[in-house]
Amino acid sequence: MHTKEAIKARRAVKEFDANHVMSEAEEKELLSLAMLAPTAYNIQNWRFVVVKDKALREQVKEAAWGQAQVTDSSLFIIMCADLKSWDKEPKRYWANADEGVQGFMLPAIDAYYRDKDQVQRDEAMRSSGIAAQTLMLAAKSMGYDSCPMDGFDFDKVGELIGLPDDHVIAMFVTIGKATKDAWPRAGQLAMDDIVVNDRF
Repeated sequence: MHTKEAIKARRAVKEFDANHVMSEAEEKELLSLAMLAPTAYNIQNWRFVVVKDKALREQVKEAAWGQAQVTDSSLFIIMCADLKSWDKEPKRYWANADEGVQGFMLPAIDAYYRDKDQVQRDEAMRSSGIAAQTLMLAAKSMGYDSCPMDGFDFDKVGELIGLPDDHVIAMFVTIGKATKDAWPRAGQLAMDDIVVNDRF
């Protein structure tokens, strides 16, 4: 499926075939594609918690107010981000660059993030959102449907997965075979309501 078709066809699907099993190769391909999503300074701060344990999925479903896609999807991912990835061996993000590029980028990373908690969090959410959309479009191109989710108790889910103190949860992404079409598009705003030329 071409990218334009995937963008048009992707919808938030709520009902999945609970008996469908995604192959290990498909799962690896999807995650590999998501890992090509861009991040500022190439810090690759997203972390994909793939929940396969059925009992844990049931607990997460309870924390998500019983939403069935948590347990029925073929692939259930809790999109997280490491807020301190910028400070954890940053040289590895530029390991294949020449010394001149490293000499510029590594101090720039430190200057941009150090002692700036809001910047770290904002960047984590931006990166996770881009990766989630990459994941959903890749899934659509492979014949799968998906749903981004933020309707859950973030603190409870963090406890369930042992979320480190320096990480945050951005959202869930569920992927699988739809058993019911998404609702028709409810109401797209006109381009004139969305696009601002030069200034508000």
